[in-house]
Amino acid sequence: MVFRRRKKERLNRLMPVQDQKDPGKGVFTRRALLLMAVQTAALGELGRRLYDLQVNSGDHFAKLADKNRTSKRLLAPPRGLIADRFGTIVAANKTNWRALLLAEETTDIDGTIARFTQIVPLDERDQSRVGREIRHKRKFVPVVLREFLSWDDMARIELNAPSLPGVLIDVGTTRSYPFGPLLAHTVGYVAPPNEQDVARSGLLALPGMRIGRAGIEQNEDDVLRGQAGSVEMEVNAVGRVIRELDRRDGTPGDELALTLDVGLQQMIQNRISDMAASSVVMDCRNGEVLAMCSTPSFDPSLFDSGVSRAQWAEWTSDQRTPLIDKTVSGVYPPGSTFKPAVAMAALDAGAITPTDRFFCPGHFDLGGARFHCWAKHGHGSVDLHLALKYSCDVYFYEVARRVGMEKIAEISHDLGLGTELGIELPHQRVGLIPTPAWRQKHKHHWNGGDTVVSGIGQGFVQVTPLQLATYASRIATGRKVEPHLVRGVNGEIGGQVDPQHWPQLAMNDSYFGAIRAGMFAVVNEAHGTAPKARLPIPGVMMAGKTGSAQVRRVSRAMRESGHFNSATLPWEFRPHALFICFAPYDDPRYAVSVVIEHGNTGADAAAPLARDIMTDTLRRDPVNHRTAPGQTVADAG
Repeated sequence: MVFRRRKKERLNRLMPVQDQKDPGKGVFTRRALLLMAVQTAALGELGRRLYDLQVNSGDHFAKLADKNRTSKRLLAPPRGLIADRFGTIVAANKTNWRALLLAEETTDIDGTIARFTQIVPLDERDQSRVGREIRHKRKFVPVVLREFLSWDDMARIELNAPSLPGVLIDVGTTRSYPFGPLLAHTVGYVAPPNEQDVARSGLLALPGMRIGRAGIEQNEDDVLRGQAGSVEMEVNAVGRVIRELDRRDGTPGDELALTLDVGLQQMIQNRISDMAASSVVMDCRNGEVLAMCSTPSFDPSLFDSGVSRAQWAEWTSDQRTPLIDKTVSGVYPPGSTFKPAVAMAALDAGAITPTDRFFCPGHFDLGGARFHCWAKHGHGSVDLHLALKYSCDVYFYEVARRVGMEKIAEISHDLGLGTELGIELPHQRVGLIPTPAWRQKHKHHWNGGDTVVSGIGQGFVQVTPLQLATYASRIATGRKVEPHLVRGVNGEIGGQVDPQHWPQLAMNDSYFGAIRAGMFAVVNEAHGTAPKARLPIPGVMMAGKTGSAQVRRVSRAMRESGHFNSATLPWEFRPHALFICFAPYDDPRYAVSVVIEHGNTGADAAAPLARDIMTDTLRRDPVNHRTAPGQTVADAG
């Protein structure tokens, strides 16, 4: 046994080394297999991810890559045009080249702005605005650096494009007003939106967007604004625009046709000149407003580009108030133009009849107070016809006392005074027809004297020139005519409004006839208060009513001194001059109101102006009113 064991050991020593069993050989093989498995799994996962990226998600990442190559943004839509009744454009758009900054395409906003300022100077106001907009707008919304660029400005910007990442030149539109101050109050103007505007509508954040701030521009802003477009551009690694790939312009706002007649408006402006005055011309059959003139006026385009402090100071310091649209926002005591409304209230209440007569000795006593007639020695015994013709104050003192202010206010509102009208304009002032209840609401006692002075359109009574024109229209037609300015949208002009469209006023038609006859006498009968208002057109008659409204109390001593003359007062203390009228008398078509601030007397200042305005209106009338056999108004002129 021992011998066999030793022999086996000796044979083992004689075997080659490689044939001997390696104790570590199995361990090495397991490690290699594990490594190979890991490598295989990693390569498989990599293959799967590559397949997922290139096949399954290829379109998605292609879009992302393309997005890095392109820049897309919204475009402000062109604002809708505004035209007059004959198609003459009164609010248009013109090309505006501007420099924009896309904050997301530059890593150094302050540096870019600083370099831009060295090329195209920005004043302190622009720099402040740009900084404010960058802070409040998202980075993908462009910020306007500078508008109204010249060709030289654009050339310098393009030349320095490599050092201005995120800056691009864009073309848009800006508002233009071909007739400037002539229609500034009625058409209105636009201005850049503020932060509150942008919060209400994100569309207003786009460069070039404007919002209406006055007139039709403000009232019809949503209609005129339009819908945004878009532009897609190819950009390089630093955000510079290489080329435009696609552009879809926005949908323009609606085009509005107004009832205004620019030619007539210009004629009125020429006649008013530089007075602080206003006039409204209205078609009393359908409510179309042909002219609304308020002077002095202003250049509406300045609000688009920015009003300087010096210009603003000039406007606000002018006592003639050029920024106020006097036709709808100016309120005035109507003076004697209010007397037809007082008469109608008394007739409708049964407090008087047209034939009732009152004696005018030149004054009216109530309690311990004396109220004077404008005619120092009085008018004697007068009925309604004569009271309107002579504009007798004492008659209307007595009529107002009899009927009371509640009824006067009710009828005045029905006739369009002291109430809001349906015209498409903002910032309308309602005015005031006072009543005892209104006085009590303000913690004051109403007394008989308040009623008396209200009877001649003084005291607390306040109306607007548009209300006066509406008032004249309703007296002329006996219907509740409403003034309006928008005649059509996008070329579709509304049909002629039938006079029967407007509801009949509740007052007896014979009362209207009596008042119309009294207003006819004012202009056409001997000793009427407005002979200067007679039309120079043969066969065409006009009815009207004068008014002189005090703005400063005249004491009894001043009146009885015999030396008082309101024309000698400083301008701001003189009475306002007013006149209302309608024509032709036998077939009323047009109504006119005129208010001349501190014009002193309606008969001498406002009546002749109203005559000229009515003459111009009739001569421009496309309907040939017959003035004589075979003759038209135009021929007679």
